[in-house]
Amino acid sequence: MAVGLGLAMVALQAGIGATNDVVDAPRDAGHKPGKPIPAGLIARRTALSVSAGAFALGVALSLAAAGGRGVALAALVIAIGLAYDLRLKGTAWSWLPFAVGIPVLPVFGWLGATGGLPSAFVVLVPAAVAAGAALAIGNAMADIERDRDAGSGSVALALGSERAWLAQLVLVFVVALAAVASLPWLGASVAESGAVALVALLPVGAAVAAHGGGAGRRERAWELEAVGIAALGIAWVLVALT
Repeated sequence: MAVGLGLAMVALQAGIGATNDVVDAPRDAGHKPGKPIPAGLIARRTALSVSAGAFALGVALSLAAAGGRGVALAALVIAIGLAYDLRLKGTAWSWLPFAVGIPVLPVFGWLGATGGLPSAFVVLVPAAVAAGAALAIGNAMADIERDRDAGSGSVALALGSERAWLAQLVLVFVVALAAVASLPWLGASVAESGAVALVALLPVGAAVAAHGGGAGRRERAWELEAVGIAALGIAWVLVALT
């Protein structure tokens, strides 16, 4: 069941990504000519077929693995992804699908596989909302010059570079604090809490490093932040839920 749900999520994300490339193709032609559609590696119609096929496969795998609840969760994932691709990307609300979509990932896997959620999700879900928003803002910060030149909107442009950096730093710090502070309540030992605290330093340090510098530095900091948040999530789950 877990393997089926994992493959389903891969297919659903592939569908969202393909749709995103189709929507972005006109703008990418002038700013990202190396992407598959502007580069002529794949036609827009073919990309749409890939998207539709990936969504169908994701829903089918979700049904096979988790029945009706799997299909409902897959539909939610698709709705969040399309809301970003078709409406919210390039706006000041572009962070919202990430804030909603990131917590859906563990819910999709856990609820789909077991039919219920443990009490620790009271901490995990709000922290994942904050993490999703932080990652979206950090990603927008990396692209702020390109988005400005292209006449596109973003949460970073709406906030301004300094406030955007501060917002994502505060959000990452809140995620790290929630992860570490919740562990004693969940029965973790001092050593386990300390280990998770060390992992939490990675995304916080990356968020700090995103301040100043050029687009390349901000992009590398964002990538490290994303890896750090993922590592923190895995470490927290291993300690809190096993």
